[in-house]
Amino acid sequence: MNTPPAYHEGMRSLQDLRETRALADRLEKVTMRAAFTEEDKAFIQRCRMFFLATADAHGQPDCSYKGGMPGFVRVLDDQTLAIPDYDGNGQYRSWGNVRVNAQVGLLFVDFETPKRLRVNGTAVVSPNDPLLSEFPGAVFIVRMTAHRIFPNCPRYIHKMQLVEESVYSPRPNYSPPVPAWKTFDVFKDALPPRDRPTAPSNNTDKP
Repeated sequence: MNTPPAYHEGMRSLQDLRETRALADRLEKVTMRAAFTEEDKAFIQRCRMFFLATADAHGQPDCSYKGGMPGFVRVLDDQTLAIPDYDGNGQYRSWGNVRVNAQVGLLFVDFETPKRLRVNGTAVVSPNDPLLSEFPGAVFIVRMTAHRIFPNCPRYIHKMQLVEESVYSPRPNYSPPVPAWKTFDVFKDALPPRDRPTAPSNNTDKP
């Protein structure tokens, strides 16, 4: 697959308006790449989260947060990521989009030591990936092929400190609690049989 140009005419028009075309070209030359560096790999595999941008077949966008324990996104080689799909609310807005439009954009962010990395490329969702057994709690495995990787200046990232890791994040030899919304009467009869709760919960989280 041919990688499209880094900048389309919409981007170029604003670059020209602000006289940043030469700077944009230099950034493309100096910072953008098609293969992960060792620094990229180490950064991705210590991240607890990333933001995922997808679009459907008509170009309608969707943005999602994906989180897990450090290392939940695995770098398989210089251009491939393995991403586990964990139990969610069953809408499959993001990965469903990938089924009809493989183009995706990932943004990895470290808020404690401000840093960010963009990874754009294509993805495939598989319920039978051979790696599935290696990712506790995963329903599917998504393999992403990176076409353009580039860091961004972290100056606008607000520095924040991790207070607590989510108790819902899958990990080896651990059974996460059932989210409270699955016990709400309004959802009970719509849940798949495997998710129908047997005991009430007083938590107030939402789907």
